Amino acid sequence: MNVKNWFILVLAFLYTGISAQIKDPVKLKFDVNPAGNNVYEAVISATLEKGWHIYSKDLPPDSGIPTEMIVTSKEGIELIGGITEVGKKHDEFSEAFGVQIVYFSNNAQFKQKFRFKNPEKPAVISVEFTYQTCDDRVCLAPNTLEFEKKITPVSAGSGSGSENQETSEETNPQNEAVLSPPDVATIVQAAPLDPKNLKINSLDFNNPLTDCGTDPVEKSDSYLTYLILGFLGGLIALLTPCVFPMIPLTVSFFTKGTKDKAKGRKDAFIYGFFILLIFILLSVPFHVIDGIAGNIFNQISTSVGLNIFFFVVFLFFAGSFFGYYDITLPSSIANKSSRAEEAGGMVGIFFMALTLVIVSFSCTGPILGTLLGSAVTGSSNIPMLLTFALAGFGLSWAIIFGLLALFPQALQSLPKSGGWMNTVKVVLGFIELGLALKFLSKADLVSKTFLLKRELFIVLWIVITLGLVLYLFGLIRFPHDDKKAKISSGRKVFGILSIGFLMYLIQGLFPSERPRLQMLSGILPPLNVSYFHKEGEGILGLHPEHDYFKAIEQAKKENKPLLIDFTGYGCENCRKMEEFIWSEPDILPLLQNEVVLASLYVDDKEELPEDQQTRIDMGNGKMKRIKTIGDRWSMFQQVNFNNNSQPHYVLVTPDGEVINTPVSGYMPKEDFKKFLECGIQYFKNNK
Repeated sequence: MNVKNWFILVLAFLYTGISAQIKDPVKLKFDVNPAGNNVYEAVISATLEKGWHIYSKDLPPDSGIPTEMIVTSKEGIELIGGITEVGKKHDEFSEAFGVQIVYFSNNAQFKQKFRFKNPEKPAVISVEFTYQTCDDRVCLAPNTLEFEKKITPVSAGSGSGSENQETSEETNPQNEAVLSPPDVATIVQAAPLDPKNLKINSLDFNNPLTDCGTDPVEKSDSYLTYLILGFLGGLIALLTPCVFPMIPLTVSFFTKGTKDKAKGRKDAFIYGFFILLIFILLSVPFHVIDGIAGNIFNQISTSVGLNIFFFVVFLFFAGSFFGYYDITLPSSIANKSSRAEEAGGMVGIFFMALTLVIVSFSCTGPILGTLLGSAVTGSSNIPMLLTFALAGFGLSWAIIFGLLALFPQALQSLPKSGGWMNTVKVVLGFIELGLALKFLSKADLVSKTFLLKRELFIVLWIVITLGLVLYLFGLIRFPHDDKKAKISSGRKVFGILSIGFLMYLIQGLFPSERPRLQMLSGILPPLNVSYFHKEGEGILGLHPEHDYFKAIEQAKKENKPLLIDFTGYGCENCRKMEEFIWSEPDILPLLQNEVVLASLYVDDKEELPEDQQTRIDMGNGKMKRIKTIGDRWSMFQQVNFNNNSQPHYVLVTPDGEVINTPVSGYMPKEDFKKFLECGIQYFKNNK
């Protein structure tokens, strides 16, 4: 795939929200038809929902994702010619790509002729089919599916000609388990505890053995939290030198630029509303592009490459805040927006607001980028969270401009522009440095290199905080600082607070029986990624299994219930649960003595041995391959519990029956304790 297509896919991933239902607007069917004289034709038939289309195999470079069809057989075949396409083609100019593109709607067929090298025996024909579907609003992520059919050549048959059969255990040369998704009734299993069999029929979470100890209402992301965070971010941005000097100028324009004071104030309110609207509109792309599989954002947020990318970007933001360079949009955009202000009326006011947003980008861009990075790598409902965060950001600006327009005399009480605004920017630069380490740590955890230990992370934060203290007390300076600036009382207060935070961090460098720095749980590396931690000590002295099938055997031997902990190296709420909740004196003994713990990492990128790699039957002959440990446990969670969030806790008996309703997410200690004690007590009473 060329660089441009790769970049388009990355943007699609970043601008995609997760929906509970996976979009599947194209239905595929695989057939192999005899054409006589040992010639056969592999056919993929695509039926598309109204409004959707699939690309042709022939697309110009640097455009869409062409359809690909690869036909193979281990028994040996010879391809005849290339892929042919059947269906009504649409050939039109794409403004996005600047070229003519070809696609099919409603129905299409892709065909490949072949002949057997040995027509005397049956063979399994395999097809790998890659395609992308789009409508007039969105494109779904490219999908690659596998199809198989067993073919009995005419000369090898019993007289009835070609015989096409669906793949079965007999025709699966690698003896791979073929499993069905949750909404398919037929489940194929070779053995109850075969690691390839991800679907376990006894794990019926809809019908637990008891209903005590759990709240069936699932917790959702806090939109209010992101609204407040966005609001605070907007207030901070108002104090930067890109924005603050524009406040009195803009408000004065509306209150003094016209003799009609009422109209001036009305226009100022409209101006504030447009600011709010523009920031909300920035989140629209995250809603428009939809349809990625339910676990794609988990895959993206735990991507080593993406987290390293955010690490570099945040370092870049920090350099901008320190004053070494400015991050700006192309001047042509600002110039066009400024010229549009001359239109007057509502249109002119809108473009005034747009100009403000554009010219302030060098200060607001890094703050908005921080919100984006936090949401993309830390939540499952990205579009709505970003909408609320950006709404909060714009709301703070709208309120300030609106109130000052209503009470213009308050402008006199605003502090004058000066060096203090650059101080705000530099402080934000230090914060960006600290946040950058969070992404580097996640990449380190997911890649399982474990180079950035907990203590090293804390030392780096101590160095950053020490730099902040030295700056606040005037001992170091940055390019835009006044050379002989007086240290204000505000800087001294923040400097003293930073010293307090520095002392708080230092205590985390020393080992202790109880976890320290709980305020930073979910940001710091886990407790077991430490110079003081020995491999045999486990987390909090716990020694969880990382394989469900081994853990269930251990539960049988010890005659204890099994606690399944669906977790991830990049899961912040999982770390918070371990450090805040698991470590509590009335919780830890339950985990140590009363249950067998299985921590299943859904983002483990280590590749499975070939004999444990498997395929999921998605219906209609479509297959999904499970290659990594994380793939296995992520799909295991989805197939058995219809859930893809972490942490997710399930208590089961040694026989694999769900005891009580599973629980998800970070929760208060009492709720988790109630969940554990109820399940444990039920097991003791009925074992």
